[in-house]
Amino acid sequence: MHRFIGILLIWMLADLYLFQALKVIGLNQKVRKAYWLFEGSLAISAAYLIATGKLELSSPRGYIWPMVLLSLIPKLATLPLLFLEDLVRIALLVKKYFTCWFTNSPKSVQSSLISRKKFISQVVIGFAAVPFFGLIYGMTKGKYDYRVHRVKLKFKDLPASFDKFTITHLSDIHARSLDSRQAVENGVRLANAQNSDLILFTGDLINNRAEEMDDWISVFSNLSAPYGTFSTLGNHDYGDYTTWESEQTKADNFKRLNEVHKEMGFRLLLNENVRIEKDGQHIILIGVENWGKNAVQKPGDLTKATHRIDNADFKILMSHDPSHWDAEILSHEKHIHLTLAGHTHGMQFGIEVPGIKWSPIKYLYQQWAGLYQKSGKYIYVNRGFGFLGFPGRLGIWPEITVLTLESA
Repeated sequence: MHRFIGILLIWMLADLYLFQALKVIGLNQKVRKAYWLFEGSLAISAAYLIATGKLELSSPRGYIWPMVLLSLIPKLATLPLLFLEDLVRIALLVKKYFTCWFTNSPKSVQSSLISRKKFISQVVIGFAAVPFFGLIYGMTKGKYDYRVHRVKLKFKDLPASFDKFTITHLSDIHARSLDSRQAVENGVRLANAQNSDLILFTGDLINNRAEEMDDWISVFSNLSAPYGTFSTLGNHDYGDYTTWESEQTKADNFKRLNEVHKEMGFRLLLNENVRIEKDGQHIILIGVENWGKNAVQKPGDLTKATHRIDNADFKILMSHDPSHWDAEILSHEKHIHLTLAGHTHGMQFGIEVPGIKWSPIKYLYQQWAGLYQKSGKYIYVNRGFGFLGFPGRLGIWPEITVLTLESA
């Protein structure tokens, strides 16, 4: 109860602070009443769900989350401006009192505070509108604005037969979050249109339950490539973020998910490896189960997955969580030429323009989107095909990666 009251008080205090700017610009009484009705209802509902632990992002209750963001993000953008103006107002007021005191002019002392400037309030509302409408765009258009990222990688020890070999890399579908069949079908068609030799999927097919894929199996089974479609698992594929009737029910769900991969034509690699052969030469494709620094469980076993592999072989590893790279992959006894990961989603929010690449997720993951190189090894982190939590994307768009392997 104390937690509920605390969250509610903080929320309403932020609303009261912003509301002063709304009053100054002259919003009529009906609009102000509507504002308080929406904010009050939303604050009470969200505070209750958060305080009681009932706000599960991938459940129907989770749909309150985008409304929370639409309310809070504009406030976070504007509160610093309002606070700065208040500091200036206080400084001017102090100056006024001291001036009156030292000039012995008590009649000129006014008890009222210097009023908030209408221009400043208009600027503040303008600042609030930018993230507000940006979030609206992200939730309506941005979440399905698929982008193809093309990367060429050169390797001295790549078998000659695999020169110009292409790989389409997908990750983080999160089926429970998807809400437009037509948009997803367009994304699948775009992935197939790359005509890659190989398609690889690096985990998080679902949010929690295998049944989430029931309506999507026919869509993703259209993915195909001459040398096959392979997959591995992500942290959400183990059902650790929901409540189960029993451990057996959870185990049955995991078994069903394995069958779903097979029904879609995906070869699921669970701590194992396969040879991809071409013109009498081969490369090794490795798939480990999820291993992450903050994972609930870490069934990923790189040593098992690379058992009986010659260190001279050219190796590509699928590992869902990029934190695995620094923790184990770089220092492993087997040289892993290229690691493909996902997991971060690029936080579904950020800035990527020439010369600038930023997202808040960078403070949690050293490798969070795109290509990274260290000690002669590469990792590519896919920004994700789907979305989770916030039902949208802004600045970090859904990704289809095409990697081309070349002989150096």
